[in-house]
Amino acid sequence: MTAEQWARTVRHQLGLGRLLPLGGPGDGAWISEEAATAVLRTAARGLVGARLGTVRIGLAHPGDADESVVPAPPSALRPGPLRLSAEFEATPAEPLPETAELLRTVLAGAAAESLGLDLAEVDLRVTALLDETALRDEAAEASSVRPEGRPEGRPEPSSVRQPAEAAPGHETLAAVAALAVPGVSVLTGLLGRPVHIGDRETGEGALPRRHVRVELAVGAGRRAVDVAREVRAAVGAALPDHPTVAVLVTAVVS
Repeated sequence: MTAEQWARTVRHQLGLGRLLPLGGPGDGAWISEEAATAVLRTAARGLVGARLGTVRIGLAHPGDADESVVPAPPSALRPGPLRLSAEFEATPAEPLPETAELLRTVLAGAAAESLGLDLAEVDLRVTALLDETALRDEAAEASSVRPEGRPEGRPEPSSVRQPAEAAPGHETLAAVAALAVPGVSVLTGLLGRPVHIGDRETGEGALPRRHVRVELAVGAGRRAVDVAREVRAAVGAALPDHPTVAVLVTAVVS
C-alpha cells in the first residue's frame, strides 16, 4: 500500500473526507471536508424553513488547480477554487428558489468568513418538502440533546491531544509554537503524530530541506485560514533551520 493509499484509507475510517485547500496556493493550509462541513451545517441551522442534507466539497476545475508553495498532506487536493454540492429539504412557506438562494448565501458566507475557503460555486438540489411543525420540533429536539459547545464533526476527545511535555526535540518546539497561536484549540494528529517532520527535495544537487506538517483543531472565534497562516509562521520561526510548514485543520470547535 502506498503512502497516498494509506492516507485515503485512514481518512475514510476516520470520516475526514477530502483534504480541502484553505486559502490560496501561498497559504500552505488544508482543512478536512468533515470539519468544513460541520461549520456549514451549524450556519445552515439558523435558516428557517430549510434542512441541509448531503454536502460534498471538491475542486471546481481540477485541471486548473495550482501547485502549493509547500508539500501537501498525502492525497490532499491542490489549491484552487472549490465547488460545494449539497442537497436540502425545504418547507413550502417560501418559494423554493428564494429558499435556495438564502441557503446559498448562508453557506458561501460561512465558507468565506469562518473558514477562508475559496468557494467559487454552490450547487443546490432540493430533495423533499418539509412540514413546518415537524421541522420546528426536530430543531428543538436537536438543540436539547446536542452537547453544548460540541459542534457536529468534532473529533472524540481520545483523538485530540496535547504534545507530550517530556518529549524532547524539534517536534516539541514546533508543537509549543503552534499551541501559542491564538485560535489553536489543540493538536490532533489524526493522520499520525500531531507534528510530522520530514525532508523535501529541493532540486538536483541541493541538500534536502526539512518540512513540517502540523495537525490541529481551531476555535470558532477566528477564521481558520488566518490561524493556519500564523501557525506556519510561528513554527517556521521556532525551529533553527526554518523549515517549510504545512497546516492541516481537522476540526473547528467552540
